[in-house]
Amino acid sequence: MPANSYEKPDFWSQKAFSEGYPARSVYKLKEIDEKFGMIKKNYTVLDLGSAPGSWTTFLLRTMDGTGKVVSCDLNPLAKSVKGDNLVFIQGDLNAPEIRTQIKNQGPYDLVVCDAAPKTTGNRTVDTARSEQLVEMAVWYAQTMLKTGGNFAVKIFQNGDQQKILKSMREIFTTAKGFKPEACRAESFETYLIGVNKKDGKN
Repeated sequence: MPANSYEKPDFWSQKAFSEGYPARSVYKLKEIDEKFGMIKKNYTVLDLGSAPGSWTTFLLRTMDGTGKVVSCDLNPLAKSVKGDNLVFIQGDLNAPEIRTQIKNQGPYDLVVCDAAPKTTGNRTVDTARSEQLVEMAVWYAQTMLKTGGNFAVKIFQNGDQQKILKSMREIFTTAKGFKPEACRAESFETYLIGVNKKDGKN
């Protein structure tokens, strides 16, 4: 494999480490925010599948002590992820009691989800599992976002992406795909973006 195949991942990983983020994924959210202007001070934000916490850290820094970040994952956040306006809920996002806890912290101005399934190497299986996570995240967005709220979720390509986008267009004024430059060149992940949740779409 050519040496430059790893040049980009190394750059983003080293940059994340030098800037105090647990993982390189932070730059994907940064690009999404630069493109769509999703993160604002005083927002209440829900970060699904958040461990180790790069997206949560970026949200906390961008909001600069205002608003609230509700961060949720089965696994704990990195010890470096801290904030007076951070609420961490550890548990299964499909569990009724966890959904209740998350709902009680809302409603939300923004829902983001960078969760990915444990991959098997079988692209069909991995894509199907990714879609299940996306559908869960869409449920949270539809149920817990305020009118006018925004949404971003990771998905593996080559599945029912268009079907999911179609359902998102029923919920949001705009729904589209977006692949940040910080994604690895060989990766088949991309992101679905929902902008401006329509009134009455809970």
